[in-house]
Amino acid sequence: MKTGKNARPAGKQPAKKTTSRHEDFITSASPVTSVKSAEKKREALGERVRAAREIRGLSLEDISSRTGITILTLQSIEANKILPPLGQLIKLGKALDMKMGYFIAPGVEKPVTVVRKGRGQGVARYGGKKSQQHGYTYESLAPEKADRMMEPFIVTLMPTDTAEFSIHDGQEFIYVLEGGMEVQVGGRTELLYPGDAIYYDSNQPHLVKAATKAKTVILAVLYTGAK
Repeated sequence: MKTGKNARPAGKQPAKKTTSRHEDFITSASPVTSVKSAEKKREALGERVRAAREIRGLSLEDISSRTGITILTLQSIEANKILPPLGQLIKLGKALDMKMGYFIAPGVEKPVTVVRKGRGQGVARYGGKKSQQHGYTYESLAPEKADRMMEPFIVTLMPTDTAEFSIHDGQEFIYVLEGGMEVQVGGRTELLYPGDAIYYDSNQPHLVKAATKAKTVILAVLYTGAK
């Protein structure tokens, strides 16, 4: 593993990575956790996935074979028992011939939308035991824009020992606002701090996590590819 040339010390050795699955901070499945008033919007997500599947006359088995997502997980998503990770939403969008953003929020036909500070569509996610307070929250910054080509989020990362990589279509741009984060893309590792930014192809194995004991806040923009 190669450390970035301009990286600054994180003060500790990176956690040992695992390779059993390919997930990262925005792609690992977890139970839905209430945040502010976004609960109703999130509950509708599973219904939108099911409706899109049924309109196309596809079974759960069909979607599972196209995405690699297990039937049990698909059932849980459609029943709103878990919040599908963004990586899975990208795969579901391609399998169902829909943009991933439709599942987050369908949006309306507006040429311009504005999200005021603290008023984005918030979602909380926790891996493992929620009591450990290890996980992250992300806030969608464009939930009302229909047919959007990019998905911008404010993401708050909490310290975690999880070190699992993700692979999915598209590209990602990240700008650090607060704290410190570790980004691994392929065989390269970078430590980023406020004011630092990174852009990479998401079809390379990549991992993003907090690099400090305090929370890290980032601006993340995902591009999943034009349909």
